[in-house]
Amino acid sequence: MKNMDTRIRAYQAATDLNTLSTIWFNASSLAHDFVGRERLHAQRTLIETQYLPNAETWVAVQDELPVGFISLLDTFIGGLFVAPHHQGQGVGRQLIAHALDLKGELSLEVYTQNVQALTFYEALGFKELSRRATDDEGMPFENAKMRLKR
Repeated sequence: MKNMDTRIRAYQAATDLNTLSTIWFNASSLAHDFVGRERLHAQRTLIETQYLPNAETWVAVQDELPVGFISLLDTFIGGLFVAPHHQGQGVGRQLIAHALDLKGELSLEVYTQNVQALTFYEALGFKELSRRATDDEGMPFENAKMRLKR
């Protein structure tokens, strides 16, 4: 499966919402287990009603099935999520490359407890700019702000 062709296309709300919500939830359950299942369920509603409809979202597809996505708010990555069974196959790298080609520079915030993501972004050349002790909801989960320029 590692050599499967991945194509990037624009988000299609009518057909992608449920699939991307599931990808988000499954990937978040692994990467952000420290925030708790109840909070993830609440955030999933926001993903479906606020974030996906209001962001510029690009979808990675294999055999016409979504396997990951990146959501942008101008040059800020609001989210990058790859289905767990497709992680480690270069899908995330392709989504970042696509977004960087579109925008020229990218920034993001990542939970520092999500070591896999932090290491991934550093390997792609993102530089840490700052840290804050709490997340957007004031919870005690440290975030690192990072930026990548072409």
